[in-house]
Amino acid sequence: MIPTPPTLEQTQRFEVEMLAPEDLPNIDNLVTEDDTPVDNLFSAKQQRLLVESLYSSWAGPGEGRPFLADSNVGVFYSVREPPLVPDAFLSLDVRAPADPWPKRNRSYFIWEYGKPPDVVIEVVSNREGKEAGRKKRLYERMGVIYYVIYDPLEQLGPERLQVFELHAGVYVAIDPPWLPEAGLGLQVWHGVYQDMEDDWLRWYDREGNIILTGAERAEQEHQRAEQERQWA
Repeated sequence: MIPTPPTLEQTQRFEVEMLAPEDLPNIDNLVTEDDTPVDNLFSAKQQRLLVESLYSSWAGPGEGRPFLADSNVGVFYSVREPPLVPDAFLSLDVRAPADPWPKRNRSYFIWEYGKPPDVVIEVVSNREGKEAGRKKRLYERMGVIYYVIYDPLEQLGPERLQVFELHAGVYVAIDPPWLPEAGLGLQVWHGVYQDMEDDWLRWYDREGNIILTGAERAEQEHQRAEQERQWA
């Protein structure tokens, strides 16, 4: 009989004690940008879709609660290890720095934000990324609550979407892919985004509505205005 995993409340999350400025690690020699391009057009558009829709149409995890979402940005968990660079991430209750140019503000240093991202998404484009192996273990160690693997070409197996939740330091697969800590879900949606028709990974809200992009919201408002004009 498989034991029931502990609840999220029972899980001890990784938290970083906020350090005094003089105790922060020296990052002068860390490489925060290496100008490595994304590997294909689909991945680049998928990253934009996940991030842009949140900033265009999502109110956030709760009133007065900020969030930071981005893509292809290094997440540093140690000064002795290279960063992980997820295709997209979402971190709740943190803000982007007002000045993005100091080196400590250019990447996601866990000791600067006081916590790891809450959601990390990896999009599989080949079998070299080790999304289900090394990366998964490192995100567990880092304390990321939700780890998402989207495998549109089924490179790793028949499951295109896998969502994991951290329980007692170990990832447990969850289905349906609802992330209660964020108040968001994920689903595969077939449609057109930026002139490309494909199966896209999309966010949805508590009511099951897709989180719209800015262009989709504008089109929705245009259609509503046109209907009201016709009724008038």
